[in-house]
Amino acid sequence: MDVGLISAILGAQAGNTRLDMATQILRMNADSDRAIVQMISAAAQNASSRASVAAGIGTTLDITA
Repeated sequence: MDVGLISAILGAQAGNTRLDMATQILRMNADSDRAIVQMISAAAQNASSRASVAAGIGTTLDITA
């Protein structure tokens, strides 16, 4: 085989490896973003459920018993 052809094949394989790694990183970032959105959504739902509690609830605690 020609040395130039071998170099081209090896370069293409290295490029494919880099593309595979980049794809995995992008997928992980997308999964991370999705998890953050779910956490923010859960926090918002939790906050809205606490908003219906009467004023003053949970502000004082009597521990003298």
